[in-house]
Amino acid sequence: QVRLVESGGGSVQAGGSLRLSCAASGCIDSCNSMAWFRQVPGKGREGVACIQSNGVTLYSNSVKGRFTISQDNSNETLYLQMGSLKPEDTAIYYCALDLRPRLACYLGSWQYDAWGQGTQVTVSS
Repeated sequence: QVRLVESGGGSVQAGGSLRLSCAASGCIDSCNSMAWFRQVPGKGREGVACIQSNGVTLYSNSVKGRFTISQDNSNETLYLQMGSLKPEDTAIYYCALDLRPRLACYLGSWQYDAWGQGTQVTVSS
């Protein structure tokens, strides 16, 4: 059974940086794209960035140039390096995993089969 566990959230002032991590387990020959999403109360889950198993990435316009998604060599740990943080980046951040082989990754939640429990990121002005 696939399990995702996020860590690294916290509070930071605007302009600061944080790095989120997501450890994947139980993913034997079936892990494909991974992604980060975020959600604030009362709103839907927003795709932030995704990465294919071959390293190709995609970012939402709201974070492009400020956030970097990456994986370790085993593709079992996902990272999100967040820089130049803004108060509007405040949200619960979730990592997600696609168990099916596809030609690309997308920022729609429909693509992903497994989700972590989320980690809170708070950016103060």
